[in-house]
Amino acid sequence: MRGRWSSQSMSVLVSLIVLWQTRSRADSNSTRNSKDITTFTKILDSLLDGYDNRLRPGLGDRVTEVKTDIYVTSFGPVSDTDMEYTVDVFFRQSWKDERLKFHGPMNILPLNNLMASKIWTPDTFFHNGKKSVAHNMTMPNKLLRIMEDGTLLYTMRLTVQAECPMHLEDFPMDSHSCPLKFGSYAYTKTEVTYIWTRNASQSVDVAADGSRLNQYDLVGQTVGKETIKSSTGEYTVMTAHFHLKRKIGYFVIQTYLPCIMTVILSQVSFWLNRESVPARTVFGVTTVLTMTTLSISARNSLPKVAYATAMDWFIAVCYAFVFSALIEFATVNYFTKRGWAWDGKSVVNDKKKEAAVMKKNNAYAVAVANYAPNITKDSTLPTISKCALSEPNKTSAETKPEQNKKTFNSVSKIDRISRIMFPVLFGSFNLVYWATYLNREPVIKDMDPSK
Repeated sequence: MRGRWSSQSMSVLVSLIVLWQTRSRADSNSTRNSKDITTFTKILDSLLDGYDNRLRPGLGDRVTEVKTDIYVTSFGPVSDTDMEYTVDVFFRQSWKDERLKFHGPMNILPLNNLMASKIWTPDTFFHNGKKSVAHNMTMPNKLLRIMEDGTLLYTMRLTVQAECPMHLEDFPMDSHSCPLKFGSYAYTKTEVTYIWTRNASQSVDVAADGSRLNQYDLVGQTVGKETIKSSTGEYTVMTAHFHLKRKIGYFVIQTYLPCIMTVILSQVSFWLNRESVPARTVFGVTTVLTMTTLSISARNSLPKVAYATAMDWFIAVCYAFVFSALIEFATVNYFTKRGWAWDGKSVVNDKKKEAAVMKKNNAYAVAVANYAPNITKDSTLPTISKCALSEPNKTSAETKPEQNKKTFNSVSKIDRISRIMFPVLFGSFNLVYWATYLNREPVIKDMDPSK
């Protein structure tokens, strides 16, 4: 009995010791945390004590060097009509400010936007930006970290709507390079300069699922650096180019295939009888109007440029084929109305022969009529007269089969030639057109070389 009580007493005592140690550890941690918070508060107060955020680091001593890099979270959409694109980025800047050196229990001070408003930050702006938005929900999306050696990392989330100059001569087999240019607004290159944090291939990084493009493929990006001159001095400008290649599938379905089918439909009229005037007229006029509609609709998605694009040339040639088919029918119909068959036979010579025979028969009939009153009744004369009068009928009977042979249902020589010439020419044009544009190396204009 005494042993049982002794074991219970020992377990209670151990529990009390463990509880006391836990409480002591918690109290010590709480004390340490409160000391750390007090230490950090003193560090921040000491950093801001006498700090003038109106003056850049190294003023009068050195050039302030700002390191930058960009992480693209979303790219697109791209507007062809407005020649602009939208990009959502994490814009990172890093520089060194000796006035913010500190010594403490931590090597890095993670801070928010409240501290950023109290220190000097670069006055970076986007040269080709039309509209830029800094996200503020639920709080301003900004990050500030101060290293103990005075190096700062300043990151913010931005949505930039920037200009993208486009040259549409090869549309829709075209490629473009959309630039993103930024630099200091007030400081010249003798005061503030920019460099890329990492090498050219890693300074601008695009998220794997960051593309928001329907008509383009983002094939890559390059970075560079340039200097621009203005009336106030020379400024450093950082450039990032996003290389885009247009997808042709949409335009093949919506424009190219309808144009090709319309041209083929216009050539079906060559196989109809030339006397089928309503049918061939409907073919010609309908296809011409269809090509006009396709040409107008293809231009609606493009800016009003003064030069012809690759699609414009294709539509223009298709329009020429369709219009030529209508002119071909007009030519065939013109000769058909005048009895010219254009089938290798001469109709004019046959008409001259018919007129000569009729003239001869009429003269003979007049002679018989004048001679009849002066002759006596003879059994042979009526026979001669009947034979003479019946010759015109016989001659007309003989000419009827000839007229039946010259029927207007014969195929025109122009139609025979067109049945071969039009498809061969159109097929040759398509072969040259697609071989030229699809095998052409993409030429991206206004692209600065990587530096």
